[in-house]
Amino acid sequence: MAIKVHETGYGKGKVTVIVIVVIVALCLGLLGIILSDSLSVSIDGDKYVEIAEGEGSSSVAQMLKDEGIIKYPIVFKIQSKLGGYDGNFQPGAATITDGMSYNQILDLMITPNRGTTKITIPEGYEVKQIAQTLDEAGIVSWQDFYAALNPQDYDYPFLQNLPQRDGVMEGYLFPATYDIPEGMSAHDIIDLMLSAFDSQFKAEYYDRAAELGMTVDEIITMASIVEREAGEGEKAKVAGVFYNRRNAGMKFQSCATVQYILGERKPVLSIADTQIDSPYNTYIYPGFPIGPICNPGMDSIEAALYPEATDAYYFVLGKDGTHVFSKTYEEHLAAMNNSDPTMSVADTAIENQDNLK
Repeated sequence: MAIKVHETGYGKGKVTVIVIVVIVALCLGLLGIILSDSLSVSIDGDKYVEIAEGEGSSSVAQMLKDEGIIKYPIVFKIQSKLGGYDGNFQPGAATITDGMSYNQILDLMITPNRGTTKITIPEGYEVKQIAQTLDEAGIVSWQDFYAALNPQDYDYPFLQNLPQRDGVMEGYLFPATYDIPEGMSAHDIIDLMLSAFDSQFKAEYYDRAAELGMTVDEIITMASIVEREAGEGEKAKVAGVFYNRRNAGMKFQSCATVQYILGERKPVLSIADTQIDSPYNTYIYPGFPIGPICNPGMDSIEAALYPEATDAYYFVLGKDGTHVFSKTYEEHLAAMNNSDPTMSVADTAIENQDNLK
C-alpha cells in the first residue's frame, strides 16, 4: 500500500521569513549608516565652501559630496525640501566643521553674513599689500601670510617650475572680492586666491602662451607690467609696444619695475634709481624681469596674451592722462616735450641715455 505525503509549505515559509528578516536587517543597517552621516558628518578639520548666487539644493548637495563633506546628496536634498530650505540659500563662503548634521549645514546655508569678512584685493596689488590688508582686517597676520607662501604646498600647474626669486608667488594671488570665513588659515586664504586664478586662467590660455613661445610665468610677468603701466583701453596696445621692444632686443625700460625694486611707487625716478642692479630692473637688463611685479587682473592678462598689433616702440603719458605712442625715438622725444608736466629733467635725462634707445 502506497503512503501519500502531503507538503505543508512550512519549509518554504521558513525560508521566506528568513529572507525578509535579512532584507529588513540590511535596510535598517543601511538606514543606520545614512542616519549616522546625516546626524554627524565626518571630515578632517574644517572645510570651506562657496555658495554662488541663486544656487539650489541639487548643486549644493553635489558640491558637498565632491568636497567629501556629505555621503548622501539625495538625503540632503530631501531634508532641504522638507525643511523649507530650498530657494533660501545665501551666497558666500561657509565653514563646515566635523560633526555637523545635515540640518545644521542647511541652517548655515540660509544664514546671511555667516561669520565672514569681505575683503577686496584690487588689481595691481603686490603680495605685501595683500598681506597688509589681511593683517589690518584682523584676518591673519602678515607674518603667517608670508610663511604660507610656498608654491610646493599648493597643487596648481602654473606654480610648477617657477624660478627662484623673492616674492615667488607674486602675480598668482588673483585680485577679487573674497568672503573670508572666520578662522580661515593663511594657507587656505592663499589657496582660495590661487583657486580663483586657476578658474580664470582657461585651458586655451596655456595653449596661447605656448603659441607665443612663452611660459605662463612670462605671460603673467608681462601682464603685471601692463597692469602697472597702462590705463583702461590702452592695455593691449601697451603690451604690443613691450613685445615690439622685446623682439627688437630693446630694454623694456619700465618705470614700474624699478618702483617694485624700490618698494614704493615713486612718481619720479632718478638716474640712480634706474641703475639699481636687480633682476627686476628693465633699465639694465633686456627682456622680462625675473618675475611679476604685481597681481594683474584679467584685462591685463588678456592683453599680454592677445596684444594689439602696433608699429610703436615708445609711449609717454600725455597731458590728458592717456599715453602718446611713437614709432621712432625722435617722435618720442617730441611727445615727451608735450607730455605730462610732472615729467622732470631727471626723466628726460633717463630717456636720453644711449643705453635706453
